[in-house]
Amino acid sequence: MGLIRAALESAGSTLADQWLEYFYCDSIDKDVLVVKGQKRTKGSNKGSDNIITNGSGIAVADGQCMIIVDDGKVVEICAEPGKFTYDASSEPSVFSGSLGSSIIESFKTFGKRFAMGGDTGHDQRVYYFNTKEITENKFGTPNPIPFRVVDSKIMLDIDVSLRCSGLYSYKIVDPILFYTNVCGNVASQYNRSEIDQQLKTEFISALTPSIGKLSDLEIRPNQIVSHSTDLENNLNEALSMKWEKLRGIRVVSVAMNPPTLPPEDQEMIKEAQRSAQQSLFNSDPTRAAGTLVGAQAEAMKTAAGNSAGAMTGFLGMGMASNAGGMNAQNLFAMGAQQQPAQAAAPSQAAGWTCECGTTNTGKFCSNCGKPQPAPAAGWTCECGTVNTGKFCSNCGKPQPASNEWTCSCGTVNTGKFCSNCGSQRP
Repeated sequence: MGLIRAALESAGSTLADQWLEYFYCDSIDKDVLVVKGQKRTKGSNKGSDNIITNGSGIAVADGQCMIIVDDGKVVEICAEPGKFTYDASSEPSVFSGSLGSSIIESFKTFGKRFAMGGDTGHDQRVYYFNTKEITENKFGTPNPIPFRVVDSKIMLDIDVSLRCSGLYSYKIVDPILFYTNVCGNVASQYNRSEIDQQLKTEFISALTPSIGKLSDLEIRPNQIVSHSTDLENNLNEALSMKWEKLRGIRVVSVAMNPPTLPPEDQEMIKEAQRSAQQSLFNSDPTRAAGTLVGAQAEAMKTAAGNSAGAMTGFLGMGMASNAGGMNAQNLFAMGAQQQPAQAAAPSQAAGWTCECGTTNTGKFCSNCGKPQPAPAAGWTCECGTVNTGKFCSNCGKPQPASNEWTCSCGTVNTGKFCSNCGSQRP
């Protein structure tokens, strides 16, 4: 038995009137997942509701998937919109449509290839599945979810407790699995309310490890909402066995409200950030000096408004300043001393590049062990600048001829000794 696509030139009610039996399904409500097909007969044909006559017509609309069940086994499936003719003598057919090729494997596993040797079975039914996205499924975490907050820039690594809420959507991607393992031979229809609580409980259980994986991205709790795609992938991975491989359901999208943290966890993160900022200031005398100057300015405002008189306030501020140790001027001086050293550091760290391509700072290559090349022999210009090129980098004068050399006293010579001071040629 199988389905044969009806002639395209035949249309609408004209084609339906030509069949003794015509199976169809009106628009499926958003709260309905599976509904039994309606049977319309012509004339005096009053056969059993659960028997499909050879040559009957079957219609499939967009967003629907139709299956034919023979004695409890799936024998036909069609997810392509259109009108089809039921042929009991032909081999079973699978119109997978937008469901993809995976539905064929499920058909081979759970379907019945031939029913009763091609004869009419005892019980035949037509079911229509809602393959549209099932939206507006609310969720909320009754208990806090542990989340690891990592920020390598400030050496932050702490665990916090957050609560999440929002909406998720899912869709039936394998009607055969859903029929076999969930709804079975329903009398009229199967509503989403019959499985919603089970799905919601499993969704929240999978939410904990799925959100935990986001901590590897080193994001803050309020940034979770911007990583909805990563969260959807993590949830589908966590729910793969229970939802997709068992029931034929897949998570489509997740829309989360901003997660909430207990006040103590919020304060813990802020305190860690403040400590990291303070450490940064302490390591930079210039920044520390700026903070101290700001504090002193604020103290002067407070002293000026002292209830015992401005003079008393300024005396107290002076005593505190003398007892405080380091002052802003000293800090600024320390910062100025560090700047030349910091400026020189990059050139020292740059090192030299070996022939093998490795950059080193020592005298030997850390990769191949070759020694650092000796610096290129240079020449000293009359202005005192040592150069390696053909022209002086300071005054632009050309390099003297090879038999000439410039003494440290500035005299150009051609012999082995300087004609001015008697120094030997280097």
